Amino acid sequence: MEGREDVKSMLPFLPLVLRSSTLSWPSAAAEEALEALSRGPEHSHVDSGEVMGVAVADIKHSLGLSSEPLAPFAVEGYALFFDELLPRNDSDKWYKEVLPFLARLLLQLPSLLETHWRKADSFFDVKRCRAMTGLRLLEQQEPGVVVLSQELIAALVACSFFSLFPTHKRGSKHLPMINFDDLFASLYKSYSEKQEHKVKCIVHYFERICSSMPKRFVFFERKVLPLEGGSSTMSYPTSDFWSKSVIPLCRVEVLSSGLIEDHFAESLKVDFANKYLGGGALNRGCVQEEILFMIYPELISGMLFLPAMAENEAVKMVGAERFSSYTGYASSFQFSGDYVDKTDVDCFGRRRTRFIAIDALCSPGKRQYELQLVLREINKAFCGFWDEPKHTKYDTLSKDNNCPSALAEDCIRDFNDNSKAPEVALDLERELKDKDVPHSEAATLSLSLDQEESIGIVTGNWGCGAFGGDPQLKSMIQWLAASQALRPSLTYYTFGSEALQNLAKVSEWILMHKWTVGDLWNMLEEYTSQRFKEETMLGFFLWLLPSGMRKL
Repeated sequence: MEGREDVKSMLPFLPLVLRSSTLSWPSAAAEEALEALSRGPEHSHVDSGEVMGVAVADIKHSLGLSSEPLAPFAVEGYALFFDELLPRNDSDKWYKEVLPFLARLLLQLPSLLETHWRKADSFFDVKRCRAMTGLRLLEQQEPGVVVLSQELIAALVACSFFSLFPTHKRGSKHLPMINFDDLFASLYKSYSEKQEHKVKCIVHYFERICSSMPKRFVFFERKVLPLEGGSSTMSYPTSDFWSKSVIPLCRVEVLSSGLIEDHFAESLKVDFANKYLGGGALNRGCVQEEILFMIYPELISGMLFLPAMAENEAVKMVGAERFSSYTGYASSFQFSGDYVDKTDVDCFGRRRTRFIAIDALCSPGKRQYELQLVLREINKAFCGFWDEPKHTKYDTLSKDNNCPSALAEDCIRDFNDNSKAPEVALDLERELKDKDVPHSEAATLSLSLDQEESIGIVTGNWGCGAFGGDPQLKSMIQWLAASQALRPSLTYYTFGSEALQNLAKVSEWILMHKWTVGDLWNMLEEYTSQRFKEETMLGFFLWLLPSGMRKL
């Protein structure tokens, strides 16, 4: 195991040591403390939040993390939540059942990781191609996939709860924080209901897996849109690329109410992400991304090994299970009970739940209309929505027919026809074999062949709200990106935004005129140029439509 690159990349960020090819906790004292916790309060004497916080601090010290103490007031936060905010029956269950279960999970963490790395080389074997799937640091500009079992994820999230992950090297690797001590400290320092209910979601997750450990898998993928050409069929698009695109615009469905995560149809759902995955989930944040990470706590594990996203990157997360229901948003967020996830499972043992994390510009103001920043936003969305196998096939057909304009609609219609998905996959397999594509590249290309060709995008006001983006501009950018990515549809939740009350009518008008991606991009480029120069202050919808149509 010493020679494995994935193991080497992760060891500095784990509270474990490798001795003679075996992972273990670095001190007997830490194991003894976890063993006592695993046997319940009569052995550990941990029967209050304050004592639990002190026990956690002692375990950190025994691991050699004395230079990384718990955040100030974290112990008080544990005490506040488990002894005052949690009902007595629930807190009794926590100390007697759930906390011992989490301690047992941590005792199993070394063996769970060893088993994971031992099986990682053979887990993914599609079309006789192999790809690395083991837990490792997925560095910036390094496309790749990590496959984790839900049981291993549970152990990693338990390690986060105990705040045992070393943190001193995370900053240099641009990794988000992963320990829970700041979450509990912020609960005490400045109490708010949203913080209490965020913790309730996490505690509920632990209670659920304590009673029944799920046994499926979650995939995390760093997607990279190459800045220059290479083996990929696509490199970072320029304005000229968008201007000349003959791809037809996909259909649009506009919904004024509802939530992205509740969307019933299989789809790729947009996580309005921070460049640091998870954003403020483990601190005071409580908007779209943070809420996702509370109701899908398995997503937190991705924060361990995924450094901040660069401008040409996105993170895809497939298979996470939802455990909690909620109401409200931001300061009104509240845990509202159990959620039983009935999402279907695919051939890889994943739930058919897909999220794509893309980070928008923060507080761009007038600069968001500058061409380079418009390009940044559309390419960020395109990176997330883009499906490389689909584009490989499309590009091949386009070149063979030498008439991309005439071919575009027929080709895309075939891709987005569920009945033809197996044919598309088989054709791509033959092409990869004929072109002698290296195994590692071929496997990466094959990752999304589980009928993703027919899956649309579900999104909303990405980069708006607290980030300060123009909703009309962002809606058009996402529509262009989804269309260029050959997605069959874009479902847009407006969340009642007044600026988007005419989005459905505007998109219908554009589709009626059969505009291509290039047509809409050229209009958007002209508009943003005028808006940046303050030659117009109209919103895009009013600016675009003929004067006779402006009474929509």
